Amino acid sequence: MTASLAASALLGLPGAVAATGVDAGTAWHYGDPLGEQRTLTSGAGLVDRWNRPVLIVSGPERLPWLHSICSQHVSNLADGATTSALVLSPHGHVEQDWRLTELGGQAWIDVEPGHGEAALAYLQKMIFMKRVDPRDVSAEWAVLSLLGPTAAPVLVTAGYPAPRDVGSALAGPGGGFVRAVEGGFDLVVPRSTVPATASTLLAAGAAPVGAWAVDARRVERREPRLGFETDHRTIPHEIGLIGVSVHLDKGCYRGQETVARVQNLGRPPRRLVLLHLSGEREELPEPGTPVEADGRTVGFLGTAVHHHELGPIALAVVKRTLANDTALVVGGHTAAIDPS
Repeated sequence: MTASLAASALLGLPGAVAATGVDAGTAWHYGDPLGEQRTLTSGAGLVDRWNRPVLIVSGPERLPWLHSICSQHVSNLADGATTSALVLSPHGHVEQDWRLTELGGQAWIDVEPGHGEAALAYLQKMIFMKRVDPRDVSAEWAVLSLLGPTAAPVLVTAGYPAPRDVGSALAGPGGGFVRAVEGGFDLVVPRSTVPATASTLLAAGAAPVGAWAVDARRVERREPRLGFETDHRTIPHEIGLIGVSVHLDKGCYRGQETVARVQNLGRPPRRLVLLHLSGEREELPEPGTPVEADGRTVGFLGTAVHHHELGPIALAVVKRTLANDTALVVGGHTAAIDPS
């Protein structure tokens, strides 16, 4: 069983307002959600990933084994390398989203909140006769992120290593590590040190940033999130994960036939789009709300958020053939597809 994670200590920071749903236990914002969005564009924002489960896979056959059961090419993953990978259903539908780092003779995997138990169960089910040992270590390790243009100098000032290239990781104090991601860094640290680590980063120039600001950044960048921009039918082509989390030149894995067929035909049934919402109502529609055109359902809403510059925006998954100029309605809001 995976660890049950209580509320983060960072909810004790001034102004913190607790998030709900899958991000419960972390902060929705710290009193200035639009200012926190600006921090991510001009400074360094400290993001609490307290509720993100962490697993470790050890054993001499870990990398070839992981290579055979996920969508990414990881059989020769170098020490200090990090990547993303999916677990697909036999029909090629997205089931799990991993962040995988090879470091110090172990493969570290962290997943979306609420998906730790499923990830561990899948790994254990796929062991067969391999010399591997997957374990949930969420009670011992936690994830923080430092995002924004000044993240690197803040990280160095705080005494942490700053990997130079996205997709690389370096060992950090206390046995954890720091990995470079697009737009900043993730820190995997002993869970007991999260308050002290946060204090050090804040003293070095970071500012706390909640889930609202992170979602606004993600939506603007058209970055899908498992469980928000995915449903039980989602395939990787629909949400832009080919080449990101799915490697097209590797051996057989579950769901590969669907990936290859859609890649060869070039016609996924749906696509991910950015919507501009009219804002007729102050409350934004929830994920899963139907997207309608002329009274017909043409897709579903993912994450909707108030953006500090763009106003109310959202991600949605809609029919591939839907024209960009189609008038849409989502949960009482009129909406338009951003064609850029």
